[in-house]
Amino acid sequence: MLLTAPGHKPTFLFSRGSASNSVTRTRPCRLCKATLITNSESFEVGRLVGSYGFMNITSYSGFQSGTDIDYSSGDLGRLRVQDVGEGSVKIRLYEGRVSQGPLRGTSILFKMPIMSSLITSQQVCKKAIEKPARPGALSPAILLAAFRISTSSKGRSSRATSCNSSASKVYPGKRASGLEADMMAANELNAHSFLQSSSEGICQNLLILVGGFETKTGEQWLAFRNDGKYSAADYAKVSSEKVSKNRALGEQISWNQFEQEQKIKRRAYFVIKLLQGALRGLAFMHDHDRLHQSLGPSSILLNTIIERDAAYLVPRIRDLAFSVDISYPYLEESPGTLSEGLWRRASAAGAFTLMEKRAFGIADDIYEAGLLFAYLAFIPFCEAGIMDSISLQRLLESTFQLDLQATREYCLADDRLLDAVKFLDLGDGAGWELLQAMLNPDFRKRPIAEAILNHRFITGAVL
Repeated sequence: MLLTAPGHKPTFLFSRGSASNSVTRTRPCRLCKATLITNSESFEVGRLVGSYGFMNITSYSGFQSGTDIDYSSGDLGRLRVQDVGEGSVKIRLYEGRVSQGPLRGTSILFKMPIMSSLITSQQVCKKAIEKPARPGALSPAILLAAFRISTSSKGRSSRATSCNSSASKVYPGKRASGLEADMMAANELNAHSFLQSSSEGICQNLLILVGGFETKTGEQWLAFRNDGKYSAADYAKVSSEKVSKNRALGEQISWNQFEQEQKIKRRAYFVIKLLQGALRGLAFMHDHDRLHQSLGPSSILLNTIIERDAAYLVPRIRDLAFSVDISYPYLEESPGTLSEGLWRRASAAGAFTLMEKRAFGIADDIYEAGLLFAYLAFIPFCEAGIMDSISLQRLLESTFQLDLQATREYCLADDRLLDAVKFLDLGDGAGWELLQAMLNPDFRKRPIAEAILNHRFITGAVL
């Protein structure tokens, strides 16, 4: 399939031919190759396991970067005014496996983007997990949310070819997925292909792309190694439900204080191990000139959510559909459709040179990682329904203007948040210290991922 974005060079999404073809990015300055399976005959597609979508934030007024700016009550009020709508693209997830070749038997998770208007009545239940917006977002930004849908679809596995997946030419107007969905699939394919071609080897904290294929109706199917079925959002939800259950039992469990303390320690270790893996994946991306741009609890895949198995936990970053190339040759070109919002925010923050724009992009990812850190510091330690991502973001950005000391004092007054406060208090407040640095309103003062990995809170020295 040949995909051409307006004003940009064409990008080949999938080649046709043998079961193992090379996929090459077309930018002359960033040539990379990764051998991926692109023959549909090599896959078997199983049941639909779920789906998720995207939220469009079409208006947002936030903080300007810098510490010398005062904010009026009117400025803070505008933080609460957002035009939020459902995005036009949804992602369907299917189980499957590789049916032939050297990877035969490998468990696969298929990802198929499709325009919302083409979604059928199969999708009967949605649960939105909002992705926080970022300070300084003065222009529209597409934000990943995660309408995760649990289904009970069952049935035999069938070959991908039974889905009209034989190679054929698809003409404009007949595409099932749509231009935006195709652009996202192409971007995700190119990002994984490039990162998996690194001379340093494959990063274990990034989800592995095995290949993909195109159906006769133009749907783009990406095939990822199935390294887990849970996300960090799933873990947080299950943990908060356990907290609610334990609080409901009350005095029935209060006699064993030692066991309760051990549970909290196991939870703290699990969360820090989760953050370590996510940050290693993000550091690898940044070292290879790639931004994630949609980092959140639903974009971290886990192989286990059992806290006693934390030693075997391997978090993996996924959802690279909005990934941005920040190599200097790329920055010299006109921005792509999926990165226009990022560079508008960069200009609004005073980042104009190539070096400043690159630094802003990295800092933007770090801010998202900071919101992920805050989410994992609060949600798993609180009862279900006490705190959610939007409420937490509002507390941090609108109520306390990213003043983490003031946030801590507020949380101390609420008994329901005390376990979260105690977690961030480890190491004489090391968690608050790190969170303050990652959420610094001035993008120039945020640490890079490698520095965060070496912080005493993330190394586990505080435990």
